[in-house]
Amino acid sequence: MFEWIEKNLMGPMQKFASYKMVRAIQAAGMSSIAFTIVGSAFLIIAILPQVFPFLTGIYAVSLDHITNLYSIANSASMSILSIYFLIGISFEYTRIWADEEDVDIKPLNGVLLTIFMYFMMMPQLDIVDGNFVMAESDADAVNAALEAGSLSGLKVAGWDISASGIGRMGSSGIFQAIIIAWLAVTIYKTCVQKNIVIKLPDVVPDGVARSFTSLVPATFIALISMVLQGVLNMTGYDFYEILSVPFGFVTNLVGSLGGVIVIELLIHLLWLVGIHGASIIGAFSDPIALINFAQNVDEGAKNVFAGQFQNAFVIIGGSGATFGLTLCMFFLAKSEQLKAIGRAEIAPAFFNINEPILFGLPIVYNPNMAIPFFLAPMATACIAYLAISTGIVTPIIANAPWCTPIGVCAFLSTMDWKSIILAFLCAAVATAIYFPFFKRYDAELYAEEQEIAAAEAAEA
Repeated sequence: MFEWIEKNLMGPMQKFASYKMVRAIQAAGMSSIAFTIVGSAFLIIAILPQVFPFLTGIYAVSLDHITNLYSIANSASMSILSIYFLIGISFEYTRIWADEEDVDIKPLNGVLLTIFMYFMMMPQLDIVDGNFVMAESDADAVNAALEAGSLSGLKVAGWDISASGIGRMGSSGIFQAIIIAWLAVTIYKTCVQKNIVIKLPDVVPDGVARSFTSLVPATFIALISMVLQGVLNMTGYDFYEILSVPFGFVTNLVGSLGGVIVIELLIHLLWLVGIHGASIIGAFSDPIALINFAQNVDEGAKNVFAGQFQNAFVIIGGSGATFGLTLCMFFLAKSEQLKAIGRAEIAPAFFNINEPILFGLPIVYNPNMAIPFFLAPMATACIAYLAISTGIVTPIIANAPWCTPIGVCAFLSTMDWKSIILAFLCAAVATAIYFPFFKRYDAELYAEEQEIAAAEAAEA
């Protein structure tokens, strides 16, 4: 099995993870987490009275008066999520080319050029009497929206309006931001490599010289954006609508039960041969989880694979859902090796950290623990998916820190007390899967230790 994984899975996945763009997406995803957590914290504050009705009176004379004020923190994170991805990807992608390939490009220029292209491609246009005009909602739609007290769903001067700002800046624009960041930085890089830039004498200050270096790439970006917008609008679509079709299909596929199971299987098969599976697979699954999470918050969607779904329900204790295995080693192990690892892991396990088990037990390249290691998270994923998809537990509406302890992470993510029961149920199922493998492995190690102790006693 290990040979098959190394030959058919590890090689292609390592190659995939080494691509510059993939690494840039990983970095951008990690950088955006802090903002979603902070924004979610203020969302939790706003909805606490719905979970704990006794707080309603307290809120009525206090926090209700400033709800719109502190809710801005949530809007400034979730409603412009694609901006964080755009800046993070373009900065990292430019930096990687500059550092590793010695291309004379600057990350700040890469970011600014990408933002320029982003806003070139965002407005919606219509063709009226052979002329390109900015898309506008008709007067009846505007009047109806004003009567309803919300401009959400309208198009104003080419901009799609949502309940919390510009619609395409939110999670729906993440995949488009990825493509734009790649395209803008590639244009910038190519211009510099081909020496299609304006170079000033060395005596000119660096800041001025950098601005002129961006002049030609910015011109190309403007022209390419205009051509793309024009051609696509002639077909009745635009850049965002065209990309939403394939990426929407991928999002739905990954968010299905089968997709979640495949994700867990790939992550844990890679871990078995020492490759950080969560990091590699997360390069494309994490943006989808964030998109689904934002849709749950902003649109009231019921996406299951969202936010910290994995850390809250699937991989409790760390990759492989090893929380229960840690308890078994700590309380039930007979062998000194597993006792020692259990003592070392018991505290980190509460915070979803399990490197002592992965490399100390070990689980990596260990046939004794391979089957439960990928079977347990697949089972917990199924249980959690079915519980949320059937409405037994509320979908995730907040992004809790990944290291939040068992039960607490689930509750903060859903604000549903039943999620706590679900988290412990998942941990119990994972424990039951690990238990027979743990008992056999512990017995083998204990027998080996007894033989060594007997041999040492005989020699003495």
